[in-house]
Amino acid sequence: MSSRLVASALLLKATALAAKTVPEVNGFYLDDGFWPSSSVHLGVAVALRKGGIVAPAIHNADTLSVDELMEGLRDLVGRARAGKLQRAEMADPTITVTNLGDLGVDSVFGVIYPPQVAMVGLGRVMEQPWAHNGMLGIRPVVTATLSADHRVSDGLRGARFLARLDELLQKPEEL
Repeated sequence: MSSRLVASALLLKATALAAKTVPEVNGFYLDDGFWPSSSVHLGVAVALRKGGIVAPAIHNADTLSVDELMEGLRDLVGRARAGKLQRAEMADPTITVTNLGDLGVDSVFGVIYPPQVAMVGLGRVMEQPWAHNGMLGIRPVVTATLSADHRVSDGLRGARFLARLDELLQKPEEL
């Protein structure tokens, strides 16, 4: 494929797959309780050129290939900045990602956008020294954070989500 693949697409794909396996971070808290979503509609925070942000959804992000996610992200950002989003894209994200890594930010702690119950923060991908199996090397590292609604989940479920995200990112070629 001739189009450039950015790290964001891999991070979004891994996030969507992790959200699918930990349903307590993927859904809505409404007046009558938590409603898990069977689909992962991944909201992506997009900075607007004239200020402010929007977080439209890439629908069924867990079922898309990394290339399809990259194309969807490119399309979504372009339409968001042009003011051409569809209403459904704004109304139904089931979990949102804020990624400030492309701006050089090492980590970000997001604020949940109700009625969603979780937000994932992603920093920049950095090369860092890393010890593994007694060997020291350099590897890409990203800081991922999770803000979650404790009416729905707890630290154990948050840890499961982050561990699954880490596991998926260890094998990006399988995403």
